[in-house]
Amino acid sequence: MNKIEQFAQQLKDSQRIVFFGGAGVSTESGIPDFRSAKGLYREDSPYEVPVEAIISHSFYEAHPKEFFDYYFEHLVFEEAQPNIVHKKLAELERFRKVTVVTQNIDGLHSQAGSSDVQELHGTIFDNHCTQCGAYVPLKELKKDDNKIPRCPHCHGIVKPDVTLYEEQLPTQPLMQSIEAIAKADMLIVGGTSLVVYPAAGLIRYFHGKYFTLINKTPLGQTYGANLIFEDKLSNVFKQLPAFEQLFKK
Repeated sequence: MNKIEQFAQQLKDSQRIVFFGGAGVSTESGIPDFRSAKGLYREDSPYEVPVEAIISHSFYEAHPKEFFDYYFEHLVFEEAQPNIVHKKLAELERFRKVTVVTQNIDGLHSQAGSSDVQELHGTIFDNHCTQCGAYVPLKELKKDDNKIPRCPHCHGIVKPDVTLYEEQLPTQPLMQSIEAIAKADMLIVGGTSLVVYPAAGLIRYFHGKYFTLINKTPLGQTYGANLIFEDKLSNVFKQLPAFEQLFKK
């Protein structure tokens, strides 16, 4: 039995599955990652601070115009479309209980049709006024010519509901992710370097039977995974048999 057959059999044998994904899930939808050789952290910063500092809470507060200039140019890709990984995970819900835990902010898992998506770092599509708390959709944020989005009700600054450096992860998706991972039969970790904490620490809550790790570059450690693919996520998922056939056998 080759590794794809093992992967398919593990999916079939599991009732509760958690997919924990990072930037590698979205790169094939044209969204750049942060830490790879061509990632955002390797680019020259447009300001006199590292890129990590630009997407920090303190930079957002001290230099809101510069923050939003960078944010809209490098982090907002509202035209991006779900790829085969997003679509296959959504399709898997027809046959198994699937929770998607994601570090990405692009909203593509929900767009593909996944119903249980825990967004650990928030999403570009949720934005609220820092003064009155009003919800402001993304399309309204981008209409402001001054690049500092303002609330249409009180003119306060609108902040995207994305987790910046120096900010804590949102409590509800974090706790729901922990609960789903603790109850899962199978954990699939894909497209993440597992170096961003506290999100990367979630895998310690997994006590199920199958742990699959998928990343196109080797990781420093494998965290006890019993099936490892050093490959692009799309290459792995497109080789899986059709779920209609797999789950009827």
